[in-house]
Amino acid sequence: MNEIKLCGRGGQGVVMASQILGLAFFKAGMYPQCYSLFGGERRGAPVVSFLRVNKERILLKCHIKQPNEMIYVDASLINPEEIRTFMRPGGRILLSTNEALEIFRDLYEFAWGLIDAAAIADSLGLGHTTNTAILGAYCRFTGHFPIAYLLDAIEEMVPTKSEANLEAARQGYDHLTLLTGER
Repeated sequence: MNEIKLCGRGGQGVVMASQILGLAFFKAGMYPQCYSLFGGERRGAPVVSFLRVNKERILLKCHIKQPNEMIYVDASLINPEEIRTFMRPGGRILLSTNEALEIFRDLYEFAWGLIDAAAIADSLGLGHTTNTAILGAYCRFTGHFPIAYLLDAIEEMVPTKSEANLEAARQGYDHLTLLTGER
């Protein structure tokens, strides 16, 4: 079973990202289960969304305590201690950032994917909504399913600026950087 935690801020599309990703997994023939946690509904407030995926039906109805993949839409929410404590060994972390991650050199035991989703979204007129760009990068980073399933899910779930969001996913897929370092 694949358990994914998405972290971001209100207005970045974190909740919608988990739903789009869940639909893409469903289109790929898997069973998704997603839910979100957030406080006051306002832009900029921390938002966490969870997605559980399996090839068989999911009967669990509990929180995800040890994700094996994490997606950070906002780098300011990274907590190295939380990652060390809760992330499964050998897990993958996808981060939207335009900066080098030298400060996370203690976390090289995890696979890191980097994407400047904010620059992609901004260049396509999507503002702070970076979810489709980071999902494109996720698709390439994990290889769980072909990008065609993600593009189908975006087309189905994103009624406004659909062409820009599809292009954001394609650019996210193309511009993923894998972090290398001493592991």
